[in-house]
Amino acid sequence: MRRALALAATALVLSGCVRGGEVGGTGAGGAARSHKAHELVYADGQNFTTLNPHFYTASSLQNLSALTMAYLARYGPHNEPIPELATEIPSQANGGISRDGKTLVWHLRRGVRWSDGAPFDADDVVFSTRAVLNPKNNEVGRDGWNLITKIDEPDKYTVVFHLKQPFASFLPVFFGTAGANPCLLPKHILGNLPDFNTAPYNSKPVGIGPFRYVRWRRGDAVELEANPYYWRGIPKLKRIVYKQIPDRNTLLTQLTTGELDLWPYVGQGYYDRVKAIPGHTAIKPVGYYYAHIDFNTSHPLLRDPQVRRALRFALDRATLLEKAYHGSGVLQESPISPANPVYRAVPAVPFDPAQANALLDGAGWAQRGADGIRVKAGRRLSLDYALYTGAPDTDTMVELVRGMWKAVGVEIQLRRYDIGLMFALAQNGGIVYGGKFDVTNFSWGGDPIGDINEQYACAAVPPNGQNMSRWCDRRFDADMERFKLLYDPAARQPFLDDAIGRIVDEAPTVVLYILDDIFAYSDRLTGFKPNAVTPFDNFMNVDI
Repeated sequence: MRRALALAATALVLSGCVRGGEVGGTGAGGAARSHKAHELVYADGQNFTTLNPHFYTASSLQNLSALTMAYLARYGPHNEPIPELATEIPSQANGGISRDGKTLVWHLRRGVRWSDGAPFDADDVVFSTRAVLNPKNNEVGRDGWNLITKIDEPDKYTVVFHLKQPFASFLPVFFGTAGANPCLLPKHILGNLPDFNTAPYNSKPVGIGPFRYVRWRRGDAVELEANPYYWRGIPKLKRIVYKQIPDRNTLLTQLTTGELDLWPYVGQGYYDRVKAIPGHTAIKPVGYYYAHIDFNTSHPLLRDPQVRRALRFALDRATLLEKAYHGSGVLQESPISPANPVYRAVPAVPFDPAQANALLDGAGWAQRGADGIRVKAGRRLSLDYALYTGAPDTDTMVELVRGMWKAVGVEIQLRRYDIGLMFALAQNGGIVYGGKFDVTNFSWGGDPIGDINEQYACAAVPPNGQNMSRWCDRRFDADMERFKLLYDPAARQPFLDDAIGRIVDEAPTVVLYILDDIFAYSDRLTGFKPNAVTPFDNFMNVDI
């Protein structure tokens, strides 16, 4: 299925992440930079370890990839798929999906060029598909891709995927921009490599977007320029600078002084402050990201669902949202945003410390030490809580959580990490993907059709996917397997509803709230109209 995006901006937002440095201006607190026409400077407080979206799933990299990389489909103002390098979205109505649902036909645009001027054709799509399937490449996950049994290339502008079974999530999984899905790759650059895990390409990719990479000064900035070969034409912006700033307070300062023109995915706790900056606009539509706390269910202290349920009962989520994030978000149990047509309401689990205490007592944690922390068989109920640095609003939230859980006899030990390390792949020593935590929190980006398989399926435990909680429930798996077989949204809905019910009952994760997508930007910026799925997909008419 599609790979989920993490965002690091609330109770963290991963498939979100970035680091500091100056590009123009005089630094935090200094004079505003001298503005250049048609040059956008932005930052979002996240970090990444590669510019290749095959190997990293931060929202920050998704946005850069939407500007620069090659995809079969983008998403429009209403979160609907729009043909990009494909000439149409395959469906059963147009013959692009066979009657049995097992064959997908992609018709490709002619006259398209990569950002280095080389021609694009079906060879690149076939190569890119085989690259994802190549076990030597450190892909984030291959769910859905493993259904491909054969690829045909009838001509240089047609590619046919033959599948073992129907696959409802073929978009965005198969080279769509929504989520952290892999982009198409240039065969003429990477085609002779046994793998591209360490290829120089990963630091300066060649793609097919309205912009192309110029250089990446690690720890400082990523620079883009308008792509002269883009098939839709030349965008209004001539240059984009993405600044790697690790701290939200610095982001706020630089937005105020004019050193930044745009802050996408503003931390929820900063909305009131960015809204008050003169000469700036702040918007906060309900987005598709959901903030959550994950429990590592493979660790002994959290293997018992009674313990996980107790920890959820002990969380006053309304207070967390109000005090840490100024009420910016929608409280609910479902990971599906109310902005998504597939959303269905789920009864709320209340804040109930008495119930939390009763569940912990019943799970064998009735004894308490002198400091009030529960003890069982000589072991304290003390949990390692992994947290990324540079997010004061999230620090506030975690301290509130500390107090709430201590009140029921549970201790947390904070372990802080640079956000790049926090979300690096397991193969690269990553904390979250490597399972080096008991508890963590961040935000996942929602799927356009509600596919949550990649985050919670048994087979999606890293390094094979993004099931960070390492939870395995066969009924959930069965629900999502049925879900993925059905192209009709109404037929899929009951299986999604039951799968979400399993998550709520077993509590491998606690959904804190649905994030508002907060964007703050200079009034000089025009044409910026982000959607909820892929906010940087429509940048042709953005200008400053």
